[in-house]
Amino acid sequence: MPIAVIARLHRASPASASVDAPLLASARGGNTAALGRIYELTQHRVRCFARRLVGDEAAAEDLLQDVFVCLPRLLGRYRGDAPFEMFLLGVVSRRAWRHLRTAIRRRKLHDRFALDDRNPPGTPEWETGRHELAAMLVRALDTLPGEQRLAFVLREVEGFSASEAASIAGVPEATIRTRVFHARRKLQVELGRLGVS
Repeated sequence: MPIAVIARLHRASPASASVDAPLLASARGGNTAALGRIYELTQHRVRCFARRLVGDEAAAEDLLQDVFVCLPRLLGRYRGDAPFEMFLLGVVSRRAWRHLRTAIRRRKLHDRFALDDRNPPGTPEWETGRHELAAMLVRALDTLPGEQRLAFVLREVEGFSASEAASIAGVPEATIRTRVFHARRKLQVELGRLGVS
């Protein structure tokens, strides 16, 4: 099964509502209701991205809390040259590595899989197989260097353009393309090793 197809199994959910300038200004001024509203508007998207990046629900929840606890301080760094959601995803990507190492260790303790693709779509067995396939993708992602994993998740799973992914990761667009290219090659080898064709 091609890597892009596997990645699309967990394509990003619809974008969250945008955070406008007056709300940001109010939150920067210390308005706790405004901070709460920003959390409401963005937490689902940030949680989904964190889960896809680290591949573990508990680590993603820890990462989400880590980012939003620091939100008042982070607001001072936001310059407004990209949508606020992209800024937050960039923060998540930079803070993810500690959480990712923990998630990888946790997964290594629970490394048992069986994928049966003989079940028709929509059946409980098919859903189980789909989740197991996603778990295999996460295991394969665990073999990538952090920069390649981030680039792959941003482009292939989250569906960002190369320029958006570059903005979130803080690197040139060509670097994102190169990292995705190398990540795809490594993932093909690793997924082949895991028995996913």
